[in-house]
Amino acid sequence: MHFLPEDLDDYVVAHSQQEPKLLQDLTRETWQKVLAPRMLSGHFQGRVLSMISKLIQPTSILEIGTYTGYSALCLAEGMSKDAVLHTIDINEELQNFQRKYFNASGYGDRIIQHVGDAMEIIPTLNTTFDLVFIDADKVNYPNYFELVMPLLKSGAVILSDNVLWTGKVIEPLNPKDKDTAALLTYNKLLNTDDRVESVLLPIRDGLTVTRVL
Repeated sequence: MHFLPEDLDDYVVAHSQQEPKLLQDLTRETWQKVLAPRMLSGHFQGRVLSMISKLIQPTSILEIGTYTGYSALCLAEGMSKDAVLHTIDINEELQNFQRKYFNASGYGDRIIQHVGDAMEIIPTLNTTFDLVFIDADKVNYPNYFELVMPLLKSGAVILSDNVLWTGKVIEPLNPKDKDTAALLTYNKLLNTDDRVESVLLPIRDGLTVTRVL
């Protein structure tokens, strides 16, 4: 969803850092071979993720929702030398696709793939994280937040994608729309929980940056 006029959005993209060729190749193959290619983070948001990661220089990253691996590779650009990125996705059919690009990136040996239900996998991760990116099933966003909070250091950052949900968050709520209801709960939670501070950015479909106090 574009919150800026398309020509102004194009200007923003044109005057932001260009994406690496590997990510261009990944995008092209995703559009050719994978269902729902619009789920890709895309050029501009990918550069935002990369910049945030580079500013934080995380030693450990958790990504919930891998898809074809675009956002993981953007986040990996900011990892410190010995950092590790854990990424979780429920779709095992995409695992080989992801791995091909992870290995080609130079970060492959530091990206750990987990396939399965993130609600079950997260409690098994015996580590703490500096940076978390949540971009999975929207109905579980509040649950993911509660699961990751005990794993986060003070100063850690949570990035939450799709929090504007193509504008549905300001429309009358359909009682059957569980995803929008969950996002409304989640957005309120991030704005009121005294363990964190948050700012919601109108980037792509909405990106909230949350800092753990």
